[in-house]
Amino acid sequence: MTSLDEEITKAGGAMQLLRQGRSGAYPFPIQPEFTNWRDEQEAWRNSAALMDLSHHMTDLIVRGPDTYRLLERLGANSFKGFGPDSAKQLITCRPDGYMIGDCILFGIADDHVRIVGRPPALNWVEFNAVTGDWDVEVRKDLRTVQNPKGRELFRLQLQGPHAAAIFEKVNGGPMPDIPFFHMGRFKVGAHEVRALNHRMSGFPGYEFTGPYAEFEAVRDAIVEAGAEYGLRLIGSRAYASVATESGWIANTLPATYTGDDTKAFRQWLPARSFEGNLALGGSWVADDIEDYYLTPWDLGYGHVIKYDHDYIGREGLEARRDEPHKRKAWVLWDRDDAAKIVASYYNPGTERFKYLEMPAAFYTACQFDRIEKNGELVGAAMLTIYSANVRGWISLGPIAPEAADGDRVEIVWGEPDGGSPNPAVERHSQTRVKGTVISRPFPQGH
Repeated sequence: MTSLDEEITKAGGAMQLLRQGRSGAYPFPIQPEFTNWRDEQEAWRNSAALMDLSHHMTDLIVRGPDTYRLLERLGANSFKGFGPDSAKQLITCRPDGYMIGDCILFGIADDHVRIVGRPPALNWVEFNAVTGDWDVEVRKDLRTVQNPKGRELFRLQLQGPHAAAIFEKVNGGPMPDIPFFHMGRFKVGAHEVRALNHRMSGFPGYEFTGPYAEFEAVRDAIVEAGAEYGLRLIGSRAYASVATESGWIANTLPATYTGDDTKAFRQWLPARSFEGNLALGGSWVADDIEDYYLTPWDLGYGHVIKYDHDYIGREGLEARRDEPHKRKAWVLWDRDDAAKIVASYYNPGTERFKYLEMPAAFYTACQFDRIEKNGELVGAAMLTIYSANVRGWISLGPIAPEAADGDRVEIVWGEPDGGSPNPAVERHSQTRVKGTVISRPFPQGH
């Protein structure tokens, strides 16, 4: 089997490999719309939204006496207090401190966890588990597009201002007190589910799981109970936009394509792995793949990085902790410039700008669009969406300190030279979109 390392060499480098467009945007294999994506977007802020997370994320199950020790060796955040019925975001870095990926770690029992998320962080954990001297067993419950057997668990999320009332109704009484990022159990009619208290849309709610065979019964009970509260099922079009609103940069490029310290990992990964198939796009075409590597600070995770245990990446992070860092921020697009892009579709000539898919305008698995201030690169727009809640276009990404909140910037929209080798990218012309850097898309308290 050809390895990722061999595939990179054959392509002439990681940049050449990833710019070929071997995959498109990250798939959310559920119904695109249940009603319409505008009302579905507004539901998670105005009423209640039920999201089906059962299909697009892989689960890595790790069990054995060394489970927690393995995770502590790989996680850049603290494991104090972690155990059964708790959860945490797992931040994984390479030795120099650049991000490999992040995922959610669920403590199921003593020495038993499920790690859920996009594949890069899970692949890194699996590689270290099977090649190191760890007394653990690992197996994967693959995301639906790779899983002919079907999923083991359903994963639903109910969020919004009326979520609490719906949960109490289906539980048949008051809900248990589940602290933030902890898990507990409650009833959905006749079915018991296990819930994680966290926020994806920015409003209170729970993510809850159970055997996939019970999915339809649980979903239907939630839908019936939520009808009086204006609950809406969320399709893949609206769901693709929720990360941008909530502030999670979901499409980080894993920093594993270069360097001797991750070469063994590249040799272990097959060429047709997630990392090998990932498509890289956007208006920022860097000179080197490492220009796209990001640190935890760049993604808004600086406050969770801890130095209370020995882990891969600690020395690199300690060396960088006092450097100036990018920060996670949004850019609010000027409406006239967004309208100019749409108007270009009607031009009979060649001046057609890159298509703005609504509501999520990203067209590759990992997208970097240039954010410039006074003509200088200051950041990358990685997730651009139209939000019915904002009633406008917003981009989320890492932005340098030189572009403060309130500063005027420009996003370069569209790829250079009329497009790229990616067949999903139509021929087009680049354009510029003026915008304003903002620290959050909504006023505080909304």
